[in-house]
Amino acid sequence: MLKPIGVQLYSLRDLTVSGYASVLKAVADIGYQCVEPAGFRNTRPSEFKKMADDLGLKIISSHTPWARQAGTLGEIMEIADILQLDKIVCGYGPDQFKDLDAIKATADNTNAMRETLAKNGFTLFQHNHDFEFGRIDGKIKYEIYKELCPGLKFEMDCFWSTNRGRENAVEMLKLFADSTILLHLKDGFHPQQIVKNAEGKEVVERGVDLRPLGTGDLPIKDLIEATPDSVEAIIVELDFCNIDMMTAIEMSYKYLVENKLAAGNK
Repeated sequence: MLKPIGVQLYSLRDLTVSGYASVLKAVADIGYQCVEPAGFRNTRPSEFKKMADDLGLKIISSHTPWARQAGTLGEIMEIADILQLDKIVCGYGPDQFKDLDAIKATADNTNAMRETLAKNGFTLFQHNHDFEFGRIDGKIKYEIYKELCPGLKFEMDCFWSTNRGRENAVEMLKLFADSTILLHLKDGFHPQQIVKNAEGKEVVERGVDLRPLGTGDLPIKDLIEATPDSVEAIIVELDFCNIDMMTAIEMSYKYLVENKLAAGNK
């Protein structure tokens, strides 16, 4: 059964300066079934929820609220409740995954947050970037972290999971398949150039060139085939793009629908 298509609204942040009404309508008109907000600008979460409901858009999850620290979750749970969500996201920066000690401390914080949220009826899930997929003694940092956080769910960003082209996205998804509940898809390339580091040594620097889905080198069809049943939606997210963002969001939707990789409303 095809998963519904959603869009992470961070992709369209530049178009929401004056509000969300026109952006949500455009997303619904394209055919997206669900959205994942990331901030509400000057809109009340309750008003955002009403606008989405009126357009038939399901709020599949949200990057606002964002759980960061154990002991500070009260307001976060209230916003999630307004959005009628039963899950809350967390995520960290590179320093929280820089070495094994940092990973253990991060896991302790996550486990404390997960325990509090679970007592209040919420599932905690985590969104990744690229740095979590570096290696320590040959083992993926995020895999080490996963072992320290039993019960944590994941929103797998498959493009970032390659660690800028160093890892295989399908294999990374398989490592987390038993705990993955949402899938983020972006596409593009990792152009490489030789630069000198602070010590004057030449190293390979890998850039990020994001494109609409289907126009980069992410093995999207293979990823969809490997997607576990536990995944609730396929979410398009483009942090930036080489073309107009709304056009890219529409192209990405059409790629998924026309290739029968996910389900839209059109």
